[in-house]
Amino acid sequence: MRYAPAILVGRFVRFLARLRKPGGGSAVPGLVVNRLAPGYLPHALGAFPDGLVVVSGSSGKSTTTKMLVAVLRAHDRSVFTNPSTANIAQGLTSALLERADVRGRVPGDLAVLEMDEGHGARVTADLPPDVVVLTNVMVDQIDRFHDSEAVAGMLGRIASRATKSIVLNADDAYLVQVAAAAERGVVVERFGVSAEVLAAAPRGLGNARTAGERLAAGDGLRIVGLAGDVTTLELHGRAVDVRLPSRGIHYAVDAAAAVAGARAILGRDFDLDVAARAVSEMPAVFGRGERVTVRGTEVEFVLVQNPSSFQLNVDGIAPGTEQILFAMGSDVRDPSYFWPVDASGLGSVRVVSGSKAYEAALQLAYDGVEVGRVEPDLPTALDEFLALPVPEHGVKTIVFTADSMRRTRAHLGLAEAKEDA
Repeated sequence: MRYAPAILVGRFVRFLARLRKPGGGSAVPGLVVNRLAPGYLPHALGAFPDGLVVVSGSSGKSTTTKMLVAVLRAHDRSVFTNPSTANIAQGLTSALLERADVRGRVPGDLAVLEMDEGHGARVTADLPPDVVVLTNVMVDQIDRFHDSEAVAGMLGRIASRATKSIVLNADDAYLVQVAAAAERGVVVERFGVSAEVLAAAPRGLGNARTAGERLAAGDGLRIVGLAGDVTTLELHGRAVDVRLPSRGIHYAVDAAAAVAGARAILGRDFDLDVAARAVSEMPAVFGRGERVTVRGTEVEFVLVQNPSSFQLNVDGIAPGTEQILFAMGSDVRDPSYFWPVDASGLGSVRVVSGSKAYEAALQLAYDGVEVGRVEPDLPTALDEFLALPVPEHGVKTIVFTADSMRRTRAHLGLAEAKEDA
């Protein structure tokens, strides 16, 4: 019961936060609990009978985490997980408070948590995870981790704390080095693309450094085919087709990471067909190719967070999409960060918005994209965009950075989907 007072205070703070912002999440309760009871987070995460799984990396960790949870639940495992926006220490504690009893105990066989690279390195220093799944290393948001070497070092520290297995992207040269440094006794599982799939990807994989060699057949889970939103995964000579939440090689890599992670966790209980079915039936993570009906119109949300994800997601937008809104927010402190991206594939953008609207419109213009209108006020831009007639080709598509994503969801009354334990 030593954590009961802190938990009660945290719940009261959560109640006040929701009075101020109905339907929204908040990391403030977690911040308060972590200050009052610094030992609560490692205590709660260390109490799951089947252990702790950490998913981290520069990009793809939200989708990978949700896919992995879906696969584990399809294998009848009870899983606690965190929303994708709750991937730092205080957010993790806030997520635990949603499910914890007054003693701080959270139901579930195991915890599968997405963790920010920096916070993950700190959290795992006090609590070794059983399994670590690493997606990639790339240049992250410019105000966070602009140095790939620093990101690789953080992921290496997280991996070094794994007690059972490390699951990593064999196509990422930095993660290949992490595998080489792994402690003896820890099993290293790999996933990667075939040479044919990589050759067909015009932009590559988006990694800061792509490994020079492809994963050999029999050495791990391989992506051996990709057509639209369907990928083919191969494991020890067996192949299964998996439907992805959206188009793009990055979603295929996320699926491979999740399936390989489930195999490492489940061991002999793992069933490749069950895994493929679970991923195929999973809805998109919010903002990652997610499609929702807003004001009677279908809208696709596309989140871009760094140059690599921007490029891969822009390339993944269905050809001929005729109504696009692009919003760049205050999270992009230096818009020139995105200038290496070739956005010409968009063709035309109806509305450009957000606090960095004019800078974004300038980049699009230099890439030969026709810009219909610049409207810095995002609510006004959203209302005008959604009022446009239903497009003849494609669906209304909103491409946004993280700040604009949060503002868009708030304006449209779309709360972040919560995960069930």
